[in-house]
Amino acid sequence: MLSIRKILYPTDFSECSQPAFELACALARDYGAEIVILHVAQLQLLTPIDGVFVPTVVDDTERAREQLELVSPTDPRITVTHRLVEGDPAIEINRLAGEAKIDLIVLGTHGRGGFGRLLMGSVAERVVRGAPCPVVTMKTSAAVGRTVTPLRNNTEQAVGHWNN
Repeated sequence: MLSIRKILYPTDFSECSQPAFELACALARDYGAEIVILHVAQLQLLTPIDGVFVPTVVDDTERAREQLELVSPTDPRITVTHRLVEGDPAIEINRLAGEAKIDLIVLGTHGRGGFGRLLMGSVAERVVRGAPCPVVTMKTSAAVGRTVTPLRNNTEQAVGHWNN
């Protein structure tokens, strides 16, 4: 039987993250798991200026800390821990997953393709390749108009499905 005690939910506070958070909450509720909500503050970002991506130093950790504290499940029975770290998102997500003995990572993807993916890379792809545990990724467009139904946790095998 799959044992899920700790779920890591990395967020960049974008709309792409919300469906993954709802899934993480449903899994946490059904498995009685804790959610570790993580935001990785990047001190250097690529900012588009006049069509060219330019490295920009950003230190907005206090604002990120405030936003992070606002991310919480609607179900008060779900235990959460908030973590804010600085660095490269994929590296820090995988590092924390190993250190905190995470059982499952649930993260949203932006679904960038082509040139955007070439320039920005895919954090989700790098997490999947280096994660010390299973990873569930959710593309925002896949979740539009769908709701997560509860998993059955009273049988040997948990089953989940999507409803339209």
